[in-house]
Amino acid sequence: MRVLMLDQTGQLGGAEFAMLELCERANFEWSAVLFGDGPFKQKLEALGHPVEIISASSVVSVRRSSKLKSLIKLLPDLLSMVLRIAKKANAFDVIYANTQKAMVLGALAGMIARRPVVWYLHDIVDETHFSKAQLTVVKWLSKTLLSKVICNSDASRKAFVKLTGIKATELDVVYNGIPAAPFDAAMAVDKSLLRERFGLPADAFLVGCFSRLAEWKGQHVLLDAIAKDPDAHAVLVGAPFFNEEPYAHALRQKVEHLKLQSRVHFVGFHSDIPSMMRAVDVVAHTSIAPEPFGRVVVEGMLAGRPVIASRAGGVPEIIQHMKSGLLVEPDNAIALANSISTLRRNPELIERLATDAGERARTRFTPEEHARSMTSILRRCVVANQRQKGWPESKQLAAEDTSAK
Repeated sequence: MRVLMLDQTGQLGGAEFAMLELCERANFEWSAVLFGDGPFKQKLEALGHPVEIISASSVVSVRRSSKLKSLIKLLPDLLSMVLRIAKKANAFDVIYANTQKAMVLGALAGMIARRPVVWYLHDIVDETHFSKAQLTVVKWLSKTLLSKVICNSDASRKAFVKLTGIKATELDVVYNGIPAAPFDAAMAVDKSLLRERFGLPADAFLVGCFSRLAEWKGQHVLLDAIAKDPDAHAVLVGAPFFNEEPYAHALRQKVEHLKLQSRVHFVGFHSDIPSMMRAVDVVAHTSIAPEPFGRVVVEGMLAGRPVIASRAGGVPEIIQHMKSGLLVEPDNAIALANSISTLRRNPELIERLATDAGERARTRFTPEEHARSMTSILRRCVVANQRQKGWPESKQLAAEDTSAK
């Protein structure tokens, strides 16, 4: 089976890490097309497979909030990219679209090349996150040109069903797979040494928030919560993307207004997330809008840290409240502060939650299971396409061959 992998960026985010884990473990042949350069491209190339950039600045610059008028203007550049992708797709059995822009271009290219297109949906597709024009495009393409949509949680599936009317039974849910090995390695290092390495206070109770600095990620809620607990510190790990710098500036102003300068630590972007998570006492997930999945929640569980997370989106599918973590209502600083104080005063609860969370994460969210499920779905789509074209069975892929490395 030959798979053409599409993604809209060369940067690394949750969707890109998921695709990278699949590519590392896949037992099929693949090449990748990205719409931009960056560290994601370098990591894919390090796996020994071809990676090509097909891009047009007008298409790359489209945002989720873009209106119909701006989308119409980019049609010439869009068509140029689609034709190039379609030409490349002729050498492959199936197109795997890992992001929304990749889905749009991949669906059109698949129609031209007569190849099935599979979309791995990483988003809650509603008006909270996307413009009406983009939702209309998603709905039309999903119902007419896509062979299969795979959702990264039941929450993202429900939103997709509401938008498109497609039956939930026609949609697969495949959770992200996250490797435990980097977190296991970090556990071998003493917490005090990690805090010294990262310049964090040795004896403080540290609550870490691991996300890009964006309003919907809710770091301001954590600051309000920390202001209510004078014995807790916040560690903000992440940097703003694109046009999110004003929010990052507002966070620093809020710290000054609340007089939290000595208890809030801006770390910026950090590549060694496992070690950074081991350096804190609690991992806080503070998104104020529904999270499609919640990769950082699983990472905190793998790191052996209790996680306090927003009860929305896909997160309740990951955490069992009071068993493998704590769930609080989104955008509720009082509830978050109470949960932080509860953990700070109860080391036994911290230990119990962390132990159960680690076991749950290591059994439910493995890269191996992710790769097996994805390979099986892709193969079924290829076989169905070959049968539709009238291929003899002797030339069709073996649909039951779903193993992954």
